[in-house]
Amino acid sequence: MNIVVLVKQVPDTAAERALSEGDHTLDRENTDLVLDEINERAAEEALTLKETTDAEVTVVSMGPDSALDAIRKVLAMGADRGIHICDDRLQGADVVTTARVLAAAVRTVADVDLVLAGNAATDGQASAVPAIVADLLGLPQLTHVRELGLDAGRVRAERETESGEATLEAPLPALVSVTEKINEPRYPSFKGIMAAKKKPVATVGLDDLFPDDTGVLVSRTRVVEAVPRPARAAGIRVTDDGSAGRQLADHLIARKLV
Repeated sequence: MNIVVLVKQVPDTAAERALSEGDHTLDRENTDLVLDEINERAAEEALTLKETTDAEVTVVSMGPDSALDAIRKVLAMGADRGIHICDDRLQGADVVTTARVLAAAVRTVADVDLVLAGNAATDGQASAVPAIVADLLGLPQLTHVRELGLDAGRVRAERETESGEATLEAPLPALVSVTEKINEPRYPSFKGIMAAKKKPVATVGLDDLFPDDTGVLVSRTRVVEAVPRPARAAGIRVTDDGSAGRQLADHLIARKLV
């Protein structure tokens, strides 16, 4: 069995994030970057399946040189090989272009049985790339999955909805996107970290993935202005002298909140 995991390097949510002054895209030089946590869970699910099905796991990521760190982490967790899509022309790519490029990279892996991804990236939260990739590859898609199993050439998944639970099933090959409830990712061992340095990672660009068509429309939108988030202002403290309730009501009324 061949499994492909799609991963992304994103800004650390616990650190300050910065945008470049030119095009307002992420300033990677001044922002702490990490492997997206939801992608770690997708990778963990792939590695769990590898242990029970003797699968080969390929990790795919699109991004600049720094994205190699995200690939290496998944390799340290236990994946077998990586594909790094690195091309300066892809800076600021929208979800459609991202999906198109990822789908092209998946096609370079022979006999793919399962594609795994997180349901939404922490930075963009579009929650659309997995579905678009599935459509481009002509695969059935099982999205927002919290429990996954394989049996007799079929994938079976459980999804939690607002009204209850749903069971999804499809034949392989298929694409599955997972939620944060699917598992708890393993930590790379020292042995795994050392082994990851020797595992193969192929670096490809647009010319490699689209040899007959390099006119990729990177983004259909652009940010024309961005301003820093304002500092949090001090709140209003109400001393209860018997009129606190009235003061609070007046405050809410003045701001048309009630």
